[in-house]
Amino acid sequence: MTMRERKHRLYFILPDVPTARQVVDELLLARIEERHMHALGREDMDLKDLPGADLFQRSDLVHGAELGLVVGGATGALAGLAAAWLQPVGLGASGGLILGVALLGALVGTWASGMIATSVPNTRLKVFRDDLEAGRVLLMVDVPEKREDEIRQLVTRHHPEASDYGPDSQMPAFP
Repeated sequence: MTMRERKHRLYFILPDVPTARQVVDELLLARIEERHMHALGREDMDLKDLPGADLFQRSDLVHGAELGLVVGGATGALAGLAAAWLQPVGLGASGGLILGVALLGALVGTWASGMIATSVPNTRLKVFRDDLEAGRVLLMVDVPEKREDEIRQLVTRHHPEASDYGPDSQMPAFP
């Protein structure tokens, strides 16, 4: 295990904005920093007093960039192989050419797919779409693995109306 403590993302569906504000306040008192909480609701909801979900939580940016890296790298490698096989004037068949074009393809693929994915809703949140459309609030809380049960119990004990969707241990590594 690395120096950083492993975190899990907990998902809670809360019935309304006032309840979400209460839960956030209780989590702050439990020493969960605001930067580790991310609230998401319908676009017409006033969530200004809640820690908002950023581009990484709202969109499919990470998934899109990963996909672009793989597809762009593979396409670049194939283009490099074709260039080496056809041997255009001035270029010799070399592994460096293939590697260079593959890296360029991976870079362009990551950039292009990432840009497109910023306008695509996060596929991990698809399960919450109906709740969000109904006016409920999704609260994502990033907690150390050892505090997961404590935080889940804190929210559900004080707010039985909250739906606990459990942890996501595949949370992205960045804060």
